[in-house]
Amino acid sequence: MQLDDELRALDAHYRSMPPVAAMDIAIAGRDVEADTLTLRAPLALNVNDKACAFGGSLVSLLTLAGWGLVTLRCHQLGIDADVFVADSEIRYLAPLYADLRATAALADGSGWAPFDQALRSRGRARVRIAASVPLPDGGIATTLRAGYAAIARG
Repeated sequence: MQLDDELRALDAHYRSMPPVAAMDIAIAGRDVEADTLTLRAPLALNVNDKACAFGGSLVSLLTLAGWGLVTLRCHQLGIDADVFVADSEIRYLAPLYADLRATAALADGSGWAPFDQALRSRGRARVRIAASVPLPDGGIATTLRAGYAAIARG
């Protein structure tokens, strides 16, 4: 499966989940060289009583960006796997009064090689992902560090 097909399949999977569909989350981009995945969601559907981004929407968008990055990696390996978030740490640094955009990448000190080897040999693997939501002025609104587990099906 080529990357465009994988991204379309991933986007369709996101939209098949009612809470995610209600947030109107969509893939905003995939940078293969930087190994990142970016998701977006409109503020209008993810706003709180203070007219800024709802904290639950921010953590959901960040978690789904990391989940999508790991899911794409499993597809690249040709392994049909279920991906789960195993643990996470969220930091809300500043309110966001604009559309939400989250980018996920490997966390510092993490790498795909150990993940790939473990998934191929044991049928299960873990990896650390870092994600962030920028502010329009270039600062950071929210960050996430999370561990994801992949378990091969069948």
